[in-house]
Amino acid sequence: MIRIYLVDDHAIVRDGLRAMLETRGHTVVGEAAEPTVALAELLRLQPELLVLDLSLGPRSGFELLTDIHRRALPVRSLVLTMSAQPRHVAEAMRLGAMGYLLKGSPRAELLRAVEAVAAGRRYLGPEVGELAAQALVSNNDEAALLDELSPRERQVVTLVVKGQSSSTIADQLHLSPKTVDTYRSRLMSKLGVDDVTALVRFAIRQGLIDAHGN
Repeated sequence: MIRIYLVDDHAIVRDGLRAMLETRGHTVVGEAAEPTVALAELLRLQPELLVLDLSLGPRSGFELLTDIHRRALPVRSLVLTMSAQPRHVAEAMRLGAMGYLLKGSPRAELLRAVEAVAAGRRYLGPEVGELAAQALVSNNDEAALLDELSPRERQVVTLVVKGQSSSTIADQLHLSPKTVDTYRSRLMSKLGVDDVTALVRFAIRQGLIDAHGN
């Protein structure tokens, strides 16, 4: 018997998962639709396994994976999602997920994934292995983009992803806030990211910072 916690923003999905898992003899100790509630209950209930969607309405399952990683919680994580984006596979695994499975996978496949991850083994669904391989190629492409940044742009991106404001960065680098904003806009365009959240994920993937923001 495995003690499992479910995180998905659709109640009907959670109900279906609960029924399937409990029929198999496992225990669903709790469930949530968003990361904040889930984190509090993971701390309180201490399940062995988390089954997590990445798309949680306006929130993201990556938020919860980051918190679990930062706090070094003992729960093992299995991502169950519609997202077939290679970078999502790579990021989930970087943040400590032990398994990644696409929604729509057969029941038997999901049960194998649950039992493998709970036992401490990595599990990638049949389609996900190819996505992981694509992510390696993508990661190399991102490294090439990073190499195109000037030394000053690399300084700015490192400080931005650590949460520093333009005025604080300006003080540290002896620049004007307007110049820092120009650097930030230019480097984000070079890296092909649209906002600071995407920039942070890029930085984690490339090792500029770790998942703790250091």
